[in-house]
Amino acid sequence: MTFNLFEGMMQCQAQREELCPGATVLRGFATRDEAAIFAQLPEVTTAAPFRHMVTPGGFRMSVAITNCGSYGWVTDRTGYRYDKVNPESGKPWPSMPSIFLRLAQDAAASAGFPNYAPDACLVNRYEPGARLSLHQDKNERDFDAPIVSVSLGISTVFLWGGLRRGDKPMRVQLTHGDVMVWGGPARLHYHGVLTLKDGYHPLAGACQINLTFRKAA
Repeated sequence: MTFNLFEGMMQCQAQREELCPGATVLRGFATRDEAAIFAQLPEVTTAAPFRHMVTPGGFRMSVAITNCGSYGWVTDRTGYRYDKVNPESGKPWPSMPSIFLRLAQDAAASAGFPNYAPDACLVNRYEPGARLSLHQDKNERDFDAPIVSVSLGISTVFLWGGLRRGDKPMRVQLTHGDVMVWGGPARLHYHGVLTLKDGYHPLAGACQINLTFRKAA
């Protein structure tokens, strides 16, 4: 029994990858909750359907987005911001499912950020051809809280850059169930997603679903 416990601890440690101080990949961390997540997801997307938002520059985003929680991240010709209501419906965003919140809090604690209390969850749907250019998450009021990003479905290549846009990004392969957590000295690092390639996953189909948790207010 002692050996099995030690072996389990070693496997848990092996699943953690530190990209830099404050940034960690937790390999397969979300797979334990995959069934519950996909059971709850339709409630969110029915109340607030996915849509391709428009940037302040007038470009249609290739990633389809919706939100749940007290706040939702939105973009249009007036700028990037968090809003308590869905501009499409004028109604509050759907509540964040408890399984989403617990997963985010557990992942943050495992990466060294206890007492995490996200109030916004962006739900991003990447289909083949979709991408996300390098950017910083800086619309939030609280930079002390980390970002927790959950990857579900087909694999993606996550770009992990530095504190300057011109810093060469690292390419990180993320597969179903991987969770990225970054905060502290890594909180304002640039990041993005390379163009998604064709693929298929039994739960997500021919796309990748990303849950990104933030403390907006």
